[in-house]
Amino acid sequence: MSYIKHKSEESMEDYLETILLLQKKNGNVRSIDIANELGFTKASVSVAMKSLREKDYISVAETGYITLTQTGQKRAENVYERHTILSDCLIRLGVSKEIAMEDACRIEHDISEETFQALKKAILQE
Repeated sequence: MSYIKHKSEESMEDYLETILLLQKKNGNVRSIDIANELGFTKASVSVAMKSLREKDYISVAETGYITLTQTGQKRAENVYERHTILSDCLIRLGVSKEIAMEDACRIEHDISEETFQALKKAILQE
């Protein structure tokens, strides 16, 4: 059984995680903030936001501010938790923080729920 996600789903999760982190950091989030954070063009972000809106992960106010819906918030928090636990695990193994963060970003999309829960349990017991 394969747990590997398609690139479009990974990208969607990265956008949701970025929106979550920007909301925590700045309060309000606009497309330009996401573009600046990820180093993407405004056009690319616009296409992604349309897709996230259609999937009911975000809402966009007339003022242009983006907020996560309840579904989007849950998905973003799940991805962020995976990223945090995985990067912590790698750092504890002796991986540099920079590399651990990069690797966690790749792993968070592909790791099975069973393996993630086992790692999470092991990390939290330490």
